[in-house]
This record gives sequence, structure tokens and C-alpha cells, in this order.
Amino acid sequence: ARAMRRAMHRCVRRATTTAGSMRCAGATSAAAAAAAAPREVAFPVREPVQPRVRTPIPGPQSDAQRQALAKHAPVGAIRYFIDFERSIGNYVVDADGNEVLDMYAHIASLPVGYNHPAMLRALSDRANIGLMAHRPALGNNPPVGWDRRVEATLMRVAPRGLDQATTMACGACANEHAMKAVFIAAANARRGGRGISDDEKASCLANQAPGSPGFKILSFDGAFHGRTSACLSLTRTKWIHKLDFPTFDWPACRFPKLKYPLEDFVQENAAEEAACLAEVAEALDRDGDIVGVIVEPMQAEGGDNHASADFFQKLRALTKTRDVSLIVDEVQTGCGSSGTFWAHEAWNLEHPPDVVTFSKKMQIAGFYTAKALTPELPYRIFNTWMGDPAKLIQLEVVIKCIEEDNLLSVVKSAGATLVDGLKALQNKYPHVLANARGIGTLVAVDFDTAERRDAVTRELLQNGVDIGGCGSTTMRARPGLYFTSAHAKIFLDKLGEALDKLK
Repeated sequence: ARAMRRAMHRCVRRATTTAGSMRCAGATSAAAAAAAAPREVAFPVREPVQPRVRTPIPGPQSDAQRQALAKHAPVGAIRYFIDFERSIGNYVVDADGNEVLDMYAHIASLPVGYNHPAMLRALSDRANIGLMAHRPALGNNPPVGWDRRVEATLMRVAPRGLDQATTMACGACANEHAMKAVFIAAANARRGGRGISDDEKASCLANQAPGSPGFKILSFDGAFHGRTSACLSLTRTKWIHKLDFPTFDWPACRFPKLKYPLEDFVQENAAEEAACLAEVAEALDRDGDIVGVIVEPMQAEGGDNHASADFFQKLRALTKTRDVSLIVDEVQTGCGSSGTFWAHEAWNLEHPPDVVTFSKKMQIAGFYTAKALTPELPYRIFNTWMGDPAKLIQLEVVIKCIEEDNLLSVVKSAGATLVDGLKALQNKYPHVLANARGIGTLVAVDFDTAERRDAVTRELLQNGVDIGGCGSTTMRARPGLYFTSAHAKIFLDKLGEALDKLK
């Protein structure tokens, strides 16, 4: 608490006045922000001008803490320890005092940077202390005013056509329970209005039909939807995610593998998408137990794989005409990083998805549906906490920052700088880099080998830029929403220096 107060005092003392007059609601506010003229917006607290590296990363302090923690917990994935009090904006400060431009951002889950004054004020506001001091069982005993908080946050940015929100704790939980909503709706449709039979009630306890039907969700090759059991049945990226775990034998179809630059391969990419859609249609027509299709607007963990709006429009038409639910997994793409609040907004769908899941930058996880997918009985979709009400305090700050600082415009501008800079570098190093691409700041480029990608990533970290990889050879950017073209140019300069060392 003392650290929070000190950080807030420092941030407020150094804060500059932020411009902002746009006040609107929901996806409409996102569209309005995106339509505004691109501009740079300074983080409201002075950031470092450049990265500054004092020690190897991880340094001796991080190494010592890692060794101490290893006595009691797994540490294999720990990269370095963070000094949250000293970190500011887009710059993370590690345990050894290194100031690093953070384009990793806690696996795309840090929306408004480190120590934003508005976030610190909200978390120290006495009116919010009760929510942070108690974590209630939201499904049974929500706090007074919970309806107003949900309306001011989740409903403020709800996707078009979806007016029901169910909160959860993480992205995998969101996807897992979203599938349950689809299964319940499919089962009710097949009952044709009759009640649940005694046979169904008894057989489900033995994991047998008819109470446990053979419903399936179709996913795509290269998809990542989480690490819970049903989600692993949909996840098809790396063996490390799935090895040794029992999964459902559910179907998958190919996701388009587009060729770049897009303008040079219009016919080839259209044919590729048509072939993938034909696979989906054939699978749905062949197996009536496929009651849902789940898709990411961009396959993130799978390698930042994209498809056109036309592909998603036709996929939606396939599911709609067959009464199959479409789940859009916006865990990584939601909350502005694509340049629209929800990435699927850019598809201009005639009919909205049946379900949209969210987590990461939203701070709280969960899923949106229309009323038709709300279970008719309590406890069908349930757990102890059903999310965390304190996270809506954070989400409210995030939404206000997006609106008042026009961050969707900033995201588009910074993303264009990233893509243009990566294209210039791939022209300079055509045998190393290829396929620069992105939406908003969800930007990526492919390397010729995984080893070279990993070596360049390590070199960047030692020079003060933290960025990650995905797929087999891809480097991907996942910065916060205050990441500007100026930050992008710092990264591009550092990347150029790292590539020069390959000569």
C-alpha cells in the first residue's frame, strides 16, 4: 500500500494535462475514436527517452530472486523480476534497474502502461476499497451497485447485438464456459421445448448419453484457445501445450495461409480462403453434432495468422444458415489493440457472432452473448468467484483512457509505423525477414529460422526492448495502448542494429 501511495504521489506530481473531450458509449465510441485523425498522445507521466540497460537481462538481482523462488515454486518460464513502483508508461524497470521498452506487456494484457495516474487514483479511492478488500461470490452475493458498474464498463463496450455478459477469471475460463453456453442452447433446441428428463439427469452423472451428448466445437489448425481440458481440444499450436493431457476428439479445419504482400496475391489468397471455407462447410454438413465453431480474429499464438473480412463474413454465413453458433475468441485482440475496440468490428458482419470472449487487456475475463444463449437454470455456468469485481475498477479506467485520449487512433498510427518500418527492414534483409503484417499494433514479421528469431529477440532484450515470438519463426509486437509511433521508431532502430550484427 505504501508503494502504491508513493508511486501515485510521484505520478500525479509529474503528470501533464491530457487532452480529451470525446464521451460516447460502447462500440460506437470505439468506431468514433478510430475514425478521428491519427495523432501522438504522450503518456501522462514523463517516460524515459530511450531504453537504458545497466546489466545483462536477467541481471544478478533477478537471478538471485529466481533462485530463491525456485525452492518453493516452478520458475522455468520466469524471464526477469519487475520493479513495478519504478516502471512508467511503456517502460518496464527490472529488479536490476534496467529501463526496457515493453512490447511484451505481460503477454498482451497491460492496456494503459505502468503507473497511469488515473489507474492509481482509482485503486486508492476510498469508494473502491471495499471491492478490493473483499472478493465476493459474484454469482450469489454481488456488491451493492454491481449493476451500475457492469453497465458503465462491460455494457459500455459490448459488441453489437450482444447484451449479456458473464464474467470469469481468465481467458481459458471464458472460452470453456462459452462452449457450455453453446452446448446448453443446442441441447435445449433438440429437446424441442420439453423439460430435462430423469434419464438425462442420471446418465450425465455417469458421463453417458443422453445426459452427456456428443456435441463438438470445430476449431482451426494453428488455433490457441487456452489450456483447460476442453480448450486444449481446440488448441493446435505447440506440443508443449498439450502433451500428456487427455482431450476431446473434436474436428479442425485449415485456417488460411495468406501470401504477402496481399496486393500481389489477391487471387491466390481468395482461392486459399475459399478452400478453407469449403472444408468448414463439408465438416458441418457431415457431422450434425458440431454445434459451434470457434475462431480468433487473428491466430495469435499460432503465428499471427490473418484472414480477410470476406473470409469471416462467409464463415459467419456458413454457421448462421446451419444453426451453428459462432464463437469469436477476442481474448488477445479485444480492447483496442487492433485499432477498433473489437477486432471483429472490422469485418462488418451482417449478423453478429453468437458469442464473443474476452480477457487480457479487459482486465476481467468472460464472454458476451445474446439473451438466447443465457442458461434458463441457475448454476449451469457458475463458479465461486465468477471473476473479480476489482477488475471492473481497472476496466473503467481503461475505457475512459481510450475515449479521452483517442487511443484507437494512436494504435492505428503506431501500427502503421511498425508495419512500414518492418517492410523497409525486410527489403534490406530479404533473406532474413518476410511477411510484415498487422492490424493496429498487433504487428508481426517472420524470420527465416526460429534460431535467428530467438537470437534477435535476445539481442533486443539486452539492448532494452522486450518483444516476444509466436508460431514457429514469428516475432510479434504486443504493446500497450499508449505505444506511439515514437516508441515504434525506437524499436525499429534497435531491430535494425540487431540485424546489422548478423552480417
